[in-house]
Amino acid sequence: MKPLTGSRTILINRQQTLAVAESVTAGMLQVAFSSADKAVEYFQGGITAYNLGQKARHLGLDPIHGQQTDCVSVETARALSENCCSLFSSHWGIGITGYASTVPEEGITELYAYYSIAADGEEMKSARITPPPGEEDPITIRYFYTNAVIDVLLEILTTVIQKKPR
Repeated sequence: MKPLTGSRTILINRQQTLAVAESVTAGMLQVAFSSADKAVEYFQGGITAYNLGQKARHLGLDPIHGQQTDCVSVETARALSENCCSLFSSHWGIGITGYASTVPEEGITELYAYYSIAADGEEMKSARITPPPGEEDPITIRYFYTNAVIDVLLEILTTVIQKKPR
């Protein structure tokens, strides 16, 4: 995983915190942020919610939407990022959901993920990301998604005018 020096430094200097709500990355974002130096100064924690019931119960996902989309949509990622801010009392939240392996018997033949990054409970950016063509290893794909989101967070933190901490 990518080093977090830039994001960590910005968050600590701003006295702001971060939390994550993840599915497809299976805790890799939590490992990345909690493993950085001084993590206790900026990382509030995270939740890995794999199924609809847990996403609805803990992160406020609309269960009807979740059922209709297999919990893989930009709306799901948004619910995860925005609601993990309040769940963990953090300034910043990251939500990610998607597929790291195909499930042809269920019609899942394409690999992709949706992420969302929220500030103070309001989405700042979301997008769909896809792994490199031909990549099929689920662990490698999870690393790809994790690193992609870490890059986007740093980009946002370096371009967003600092808000005063709550």
